[in-house]
Amino acid sequence: MKPRHKRIALIAGGLAALAIATVFVMQALDSNIAFFITPSEIAAGKAPQGKAFRIGGMVKEGSIKRDNLTVYFVVTDTVKEVPVAYTGILPDLFKEGKGAVAQGKLGADGLFTASEVLAKHDENYMPPEAKHAVDQAQKAAQTLKQ
Repeated sequence: MKPRHKRIALIAGGLAALAIATVFVMQALDSNIAFFITPSEIAAGKAPQGKAFRIGGMVKEGSIKRDNLTVYFVVTDTVKEVPVAYTGILPDLFKEGKGAVAQGKLGADGLFTASEVLAKHDENYMPPEAKHAVDQAQKAAQTLKQ
């Protein structure tokens, strides 16, 4: 084999390896991406079907119900509400009337089954996505009233 052919084979092999590595990285990123959806967007039918995503807003007052390790609560953006079920131990700062973000999947029955629940970390903090969702929902509600 001539040196020129060896170089071409080496370059082609390198490009093939780079393409395979890119495919693996893209698959890993795709499986770990979780889009943020508001309760109003879920009510409008914009939630991804069969894929994990995040829902955020405020935990509705009086909505927390416990059944052994499963906790049922409602997340609201002050306009629409979504029921959530989470099996596991909630963060210490998880409370009614406070901001929360849950990651999981939406069932055909409209129940959001969370695999992870995140809560605020101090008195004045709300996750940025949840704050934006609440603000957008309030603006939309004011526009509808006018």
